[in-house]
Amino acid sequence: MPAENPVLTAIRERRSIRRYSDDPVSREEIEAILEAGRWAPSGLNHQAWRFLVLRRDDPRRAALAGLTKYAHILERAQVLICVFLARSEMYHPMKDHQGAGACLQNMLLAAHSLGLGAVWIGEIVNQEPRVTEVLGLNPVDLEMQAVVALGHPDQKGSADRKPLSALLLEDIS
Repeated sequence: MPAENPVLTAIRERRSIRRYSDDPVSREEIEAILEAGRWAPSGLNHQAWRFLVLRRDDPRRAALAGLTKYAHILERAQVLICVFLARSEMYHPMKDHQGAGACLQNMLLAAHSLGLGAVWIGEIVNQEPRVTEVLGLNPVDLEMQAVVALGHPDQKGSADRKPLSALLLEDIS
């Protein structure tokens, strides 16, 4: 990968961060992350994603954390961004879910670019009906996609990747 390309560098260097300091995340940083999500590609440009931001003082956080085996991450994060799809805006389940994934990746890259740490908590969708209930949302209107936990990193991330050759179905000619 070209070392001087900031987008490719950010993709390569971004890591899932699961421990955070007590330093607050500013409203401007949260808005920048949400804007990055908003600009993700979506099928037919429906932009079906919807966001719910929970700060540390939001009483719904404890109930939300109780619905995942990753409660310790949600409890320690400065901010949680709950990502949903508006069912009325969806037109094709697979394409809308792919768009939500692009939205989430944009937000993770934005957080990284701002010097913040974040992790995509997808396991929580196993409790989708209870999630919408504890958040006071209508499950008929919204489909849970993930929670992004974020804050100032209190750890270094690490990750390995398989070599590209192990992922190719055919050699690049």
